[in-house]
Amino acid sequence: MALLGRGPNRLELGMLGALWSEHCSYKTSRALLRTLPTTGPAVLQGPGENAGVVDLGHGLACCFKIESHNHPSAVEPVQGAATGVGGILRDIFAMGARPVALLDAIRFGDPRDPQQRHRFQRVVEGIGWYGNCIGVPTVGGETVFDAGYAQNCIVDAMCVGLVEPAQMLRARAQGVGNPVLLVGADTGRDGIHGATFASAQFDADAAARRPAVQVGNPFLEKCLLEACQELLGHPAVVALQDCGAAGLTSSCAEMAHRGGVGLELDVARVRRRERGMTPEEVMLSESQERMVLVLEQGGEAAVEAVFHRWGLHGDVIGRVIAEPRLRIRDGLEPVADLDLAVLVDGSPERHPPAAPPLGLAARLAEDPLAGAPVWSPLEAWRRLLASPNCGETRGIWRQYDHMVGNDTLAGPGGDAAVLRLRGRLDALALTVDGGHRSGRLDPRRGAAIAVAEAARNLSAVGAVPLALTNCLNLGDPDRPEGMWQLIEVVAGVGDAARALGIPVVSGNVSLYNDTLGQSIPPTPVVGMVGRLPEAGRRVGAGFIAAGDRIALLGPLGAELGGSELQRLARGTVAGPAPALDLALEGRVQALVREAIAQGLVRSAHDCALGGLAMALAEACLLGGLGAAVDLPGLAGAAPGERLGQLFGETQSRLLVSCAPAAAAALERLWTVGRVPGRWLGIVGGGAIAIGEVATIELAEARALWEGALAG
Repeated sequence: MALLGRGPNRLELGMLGALWSEHCSYKTSRALLRTLPTTGPAVLQGPGENAGVVDLGHGLACCFKIESHNHPSAVEPVQGAATGVGGILRDIFAMGARPVALLDAIRFGDPRDPQQRHRFQRVVEGIGWYGNCIGVPTVGGETVFDAGYAQNCIVDAMCVGLVEPAQMLRARAQGVGNPVLLVGADTGRDGIHGATFASAQFDADAAARRPAVQVGNPFLEKCLLEACQELLGHPAVVALQDCGAAGLTSSCAEMAHRGGVGLELDVARVRRRERGMTPEEVMLSESQERMVLVLEQGGEAAVEAVFHRWGLHGDVIGRVIAEPRLRIRDGLEPVADLDLAVLVDGSPERHPPAAPPLGLAARLAEDPLAGAPVWSPLEAWRRLLASPNCGETRGIWRQYDHMVGNDTLAGPGGDAAVLRLRGRLDALALTVDGGHRSGRLDPRRGAAIAVAEAARNLSAVGAVPLALTNCLNLGDPDRPEGMWQLIEVVAGVGDAARALGIPVVSGNVSLYNDTLGQSIPPTPVVGMVGRLPEAGRRVGAGFIAAGDRIALLGPLGAELGGSELQRLARGTVAGPAPALDLALEGRVQALVREAIAQGLVRSAHDCALGGLAMALAEACLLGGLGAAVDLPGLAGAAPGERLGQLFGETQSRLLVSCAPAAAAALERLWTVGRVPGRWLGIVGGGAIAIGEVATIELAEARALWEGALAG
């Protein structure tokens, strides 16, 4: 009331509630996010618009962003996941870019639980349905199962698009008197209060919030996409904005506020698919497949003709005004009048108290395998191969069309996807990666590892990382432990981004992933794009030739804190997080990129989940070839140390193979690059053998690996 000078009416209160929600205002995280590095030589657009944009050179730019749709997917998995895909697509083509690829990062509880398996299968169905129908390939992703996500699943969707820099659009209203056009689907009651729904904990009544979940129509969105593409460079188009969270309220208010002007809207002009809708319902509906445009006066007919040609209708629902206010009428009746500075920026920043959880020091000091079953290396290896987190994910990504458009050079199943850039020698590499499980104990380290692993994925195919987008999924920041996790996660992303020279150009924060006081683990997900100088030089993760030599670039290590082996053996997280030397990380990645550029290596694979033994098994299984390797001192090591060397998740490591003739040059390269390197063995045979410690037939390993997600 103090900011308005009066009490708000019901509509104004609803609009303020939506834009002041955590989902829209970032009131708890925005002070932290300002500390992230957001500029760099390739950055054309950083945070603050619909998506970030980086320059690829020669008249082409890459536009990309990742966002969450966690709460909707928990109560309505198909539509929640589908509309998450639809929303991130619109963010990309609102910038003038054509979407060329989708990626996803999803997390659930134990897949042996029928409820969890149902939710997982339906989310995958929603992602595949929307992406396949609209004709954008889903080229990569990450799927994780862990008890920490049993109550709150994670569904993050990333979209990547291409645009000529001269045709980039921005969502900034300008030109007093210019008309405001709403185009696309009719407005209904679906998704009302979706933004506030995404800003609250779940409780026993969560299922009753299903009406807050939007309903998608990918075929309509395809027409909307093509119409917007046709309008690129049209002199009548001033601004373009996705109508997403908080509906017309956010799209119109934010577009006007960015442009330093105001808008006057008439809700009576908004076409509806339901009778009796109130102005509040119209302004807060999150009906999908809608865009808001600001046009030059006199250009309405030409623009509407383009939409009509694509079977869409557009309605002029308002105009730009000089005064920075959002004024709403229902015909001739004024129903709302709000200062945009109050509506968009008025929510006060929150700084809840923060404190690490009790007993943290004791948990960090624990032996990672204390109390765990005593498994032999072979038994542990078999269990990891059969783990849903380590097993083959073909059953998921075969439901996605990852080849539509015919530009996918490397799709799902490897370290990073690679897309052709038509008419050019270079290519675009894409990946998503999440924070390490040890982030529950050290959120800062876990978040930094997410950035490092994403960059390592790109480097493993030969690409130079350009920029990142992040989706920070956390629990309740009103709990001191939750706020501490948020602070630490943002700091960790910043640490790694600065050290590796990878700016943060877009992103999303999803808080209150919490049910009845039980929060998810801190789950930062990083999406990253990179440029591969020569598409023909790319390498895959699988071994390709018998007789090739196998080398490890990076340290040996034996760190089991937060590892997948620990999860399987103890079902908990304890012990120190893996160390992360960011200077070494940068050198290892630069080395593998140089080795690929020189044609010295035939395969490269990140050592991550399951450690060195799982990286070796995956390289063999992907290539259809066995291998024989050995590690120094492995046979004589104590049982726990032996498991650590094989399955520990020490960072900054890549497993590579090379032709014997290239071995000397590769060794010189790692010596000059000051990177630890060692030869491990030879590719070939029908088994995967690690010294005298563990041997598994390739056929048995494949049966375990391919059956990990069956059932």
